[in-house]
Amino acid sequence: MKILVIGGGGREHALAWKLAQSPHVNHLWCAPGNAGIAQEAECIAVDPGNVFTIVELAAKLSPDLTVVGPELPLINGIADAFATKGWPIVAPSQQAAQLEGSKIFAKEFLRRHGIPTPKTLGTYDSAHEAISALDNVSWPLVIKADGLCAGKGVLIATDRPAAVEFLEGALRRNELGPGGSKVLLEEAIEGDELSFIILADGEKYVPLVPTRDHKRAFDGNKGPNTGGMGAYSSDELLSASMRNTIVEQIVEPTMRGLKSDGVSYRGFLYFGLMLTASGPQVLEFNCRLGDPETQAIMARVDFDLADVLMDAAYGNLDASKLKWKPGASVCVVAASAGYPGKFESGKEIRGLTDIGENAGFKVLHAGTKQSGDLIVTAGGRVLGVTATGPSLDAALVKAYSGMDRIHFGGMHYRRDIGASSKLVDTAGA
Repeated sequence: MKILVIGGGGREHALAWKLAQSPHVNHLWCAPGNAGIAQEAECIAVDPGNVFTIVELAAKLSPDLTVVGPELPLINGIADAFATKGWPIVAPSQQAAQLEGSKIFAKEFLRRHGIPTPKTLGTYDSAHEAISALDNVSWPLVIKADGLCAGKGVLIATDRPAAVEFLEGALRRNELGPGGSKVLLEEAIEGDELSFIILADGEKYVPLVPTRDHKRAFDGNKGPNTGGMGAYSSDELLSASMRNTIVEQIVEPTMRGLKSDGVSYRGFLYFGLMLTASGPQVLEFNCRLGDPETQAIMARVDFDLADVLMDAAYGNLDASKLKWKPGASVCVVAASAGYPGKFESGKEIRGLTDIGENAGFKVLHAGTKQSGDLIVTAGGRVLGVTATGPSLDAALVKAYSGMDRIHFGGMHYRRDIGASSKLVDTAGA
């Protein structure tokens, strides 16, 4: 089996790492990849968001399967382009990917199909109108950019000045790009966040192990939102009763809703949930695996990922094949100074060459590149140190011991990943 992975971040390194372990895979490409992925696969420098370029590449390589990591090629219709060629791919259609590409579209879908989600207080493309609407809201308030903003399109505003600054930045100063040309205001709800991801084959689906992300930049959930500073998965994260509630009240209605809308969903679907006192509610959809959730999920995979993804691509998903390592896993992200704002690249990463295969943890690369004989930083999120253990505490000890061995200028990471872990069994659900 020859497999092409699209993307070049930590999620794609985790996928490549696990796919390379399959006895059925004899060649693995990643486009564009990074310095860490280059140790697992052959990297090819292309723009992953350019569907035409990816189609040309696939025609040249003839992979048996293509797996898409990031959102942009999905939004741009890569699955549709491959479908016209009859090429197997794990990716939802462009129509389905609107669930991630537009927060407003997703809200309308949720409302239309009666799926629990926080109340929308208004949608706006004018800064003046959006700011005027702040006179009639309660605080805190959630403000979401409609489109893709690289994890920076959501603000939980605790007061009017913070809300005004975000709205002016998005709608007047175009700081979020085209993804911020429309915004929606949403009520803030309380509870525990959870990432619940499924794999679907167009008809059937199977849930993956649950994970929890840490989006704020600094310890104690302080600082700005990021793409994710760490994630963990454990057997204790979700009770059986809550898992059943999520499937019955969220996942099943979503899959029925997609089918009734004429959408056959194939690929990963990520439910960003808030588990409230009255039950789970959908905060957002992603039409792909999360990052850094993927790193934690892949660490617990105890099955042939290539085999299962091939089944999904051909509509033959078999839930019984998915087996998971017991215990827990964790990924702690090392980021560049200034992230998620402006940051410098090109910092030498020291300590990587001293880490052996049996270190007890895996260093998954996100924003890295090879520069001569050195591996240097090339992004906001640089590395994800990932480990497993019989308990979350044991996995954390391994991951943080690994992080202590790595250094680059301005490196920062959260030291409280997993600190909020507890069994979630929300009352009334």
